[in-house]
Amino acid sequence: MTEFALVLPILAFLLFAVIQFGIVFNNYITLTDATRAGARKAAVSRRAADPVGTCISAIRTSAENLKQSDLQPDCQSTWEPGEDVRVTATYPYSISLLGVFSKSGRLTSTTTERVE
Repeated sequence: MTEFALVLPILAFLLFAVIQFGIVFNNYITLTDATRAGARKAAVSRRAADPVGTCISAIRTSAENLKQSDLQPDCQSTWEPGEDVRVTATYPYSISLLGVFSKSGRLTSTTTERVE
């Protein structure tokens, strides 16, 4: 019982660390996939009435499991054939491990595609 009482806080700390890291990593993978989807949509939407709106809509649709009010997408291009479209999205993260360790910031993902 004494050994268990000594080891339990360390195991709990490690378990919560793995869970928190997994959540942040899942959000990063979702954000990266959303920027790819937005860049692909933007690359083929230069003739759309609102290519930036189309790009941002594709990002938000792909990142539906992220909190939409915290997601900040951006699409930049001249929309000329052969030019690049640069899609960037950011999303906040926060890691708190039993009040001992705390870290927060913003996840950022950028994808560049050539406009067709």
